Amino acid sequence: MFEQLGLIGCGLMGGSFALALKRAGLVKRVVGYSKSPSTTERARQMGVIDVEAPSALLAVSGADLVLLAVPVAATEATFKAIRHLVRSDVLIMDVGSTKRDVIDAARRVLRDQVGVFVPAHPIAGKELSGVEHADPDLYMGRQVILTPVERTLTAQLDKAQKVWSALGCHVKLMSPEAHDAAYAAVSHLPHVLAYSLMNAIKAQPQADDFLSLAGPGFRDFTRIAASEPAIWRDILLTNREELLTQTRHFQRALQAFEAAIQNGDPATLENLIENASHARATWRMTAIKPQS
Repeated sequence: MFEQLGLIGCGLMGGSFALALKRAGLVKRVVGYSKSPSTTERARQMGVIDVEAPSALLAVSGADLVLLAVPVAATEATFKAIRHLVRSDVLIMDVGSTKRDVIDAARRVLRDQVGVFVPAHPIAGKELSGVEHADPDLYMGRQVILTPVERTLTAQLDKAQKVWSALGCHVKLMSPEAHDAAYAAVSHLPHVLAYSLMNAIKAQPQADDFLSLAGPGFRDFTRIAASEPAIWRDILLTNREELLTQTRHFQRALQAFEAAIQNGDPATLENLIENASHARATWRMTAIKPQS
């Protein structure tokens, strides 16, 4: 049981975390701050938070648990805003989709107190943003990746594992480097592909006619293209090196398909499709329910 959650960022991810904590009886009070006062007020009206804080610093005053649910590019500024009230017994986590940049920011700003920060990435979300879409079930059954570093305190890491587990999550520990490499491949690149496909179609004169004929497969493939632009701009830039490695892998795979099609080579084309089909058929997500 935590006495107080200091929630910085009262949107979908932060709001869902607060609601899940409350439902599980794991927190007595939630004090929230968002850059937009209207968001903080709406969060209070919805019961996501109990008290509106006028600043990030005051949101963490008296908190024994702090969640940074802000865009990854805002992480360092957020650490700077709260560092004067960071105590050695507090647990600080984030929900960012990249980890090395977040950890670097924590090291620069928190310095000797960096051990209280446990970087976290819950593999959950929706293409819809905002506290209006906060859902206490958002994290249920999902993976949460924790990326502790050499200075992470054992007590804080243990608390982090317990709180996410209590919310029904499956917790996995990874190095920040392994995390960023993996999610460049399975999350960041797919977003780039979805954005690129939509842009490629919309650039054609017949775009509206083409889109009017699209079915469920196209809908499912491009769903993530509706994600929040500013958030994903920051994610793609902060993980640029790993992402560019993955775009090069994809380009080679696409070129293999292009060559087989251009050469009218049915055997090679079928083999490429078979390899992908087999890989997809034998892949299993780890205890993850479908997204809403």
